[in-house]
Amino acid sequence: MKMTYNETQQAINSSIEKAKEINIPVTIAIVDTGGHLMNLVRLDSGYGLVDFAIKKARTAIMFGVDSDIMGAIIEGAQLHSYGMINANNGLLTIAGGVLIKNRNGNTIGSIGVSGGTPEQDKEIAEAGAKVLA
Repeated sequence: MKMTYNETQQAINSSIEKAKEINIPVTIAIVDTGGHLMNLVRLDSGYGLVDFAIKKARTAIMFGVDSDIMGAIIEGAQLHSYGMINANNGLLTIAGGVLIKNRNGNTIGSIGVSGGTPEQDKEIAEAGAKVLA
């Protein structure tokens, strides 16, 4: 399944609403199933957060789980975690990268958010992801 630009914009808009509701300036990135950037918005957040948001989204889509779950898996690897985190041009394995699934439950992309606490980032990402489910 492919995700359209209009669908990414719906997800972005929902995430923006949540970010404004909790008053957090974030960057929101959406990638397709190949990990390619499809949409990005920076809501008066720091420039460094652009890379963080993209990496969270890419981490989720590359491994088929939310970025914080991948973080728990890597943490369990202990000594081997350095290589795992630095693979694939660097992963970001903290909360804020969430898979986007369509109404049929098929993964069509992922959304990454950075700018708040890990919990806030995940909440904002989930608001965007659930719009297309």
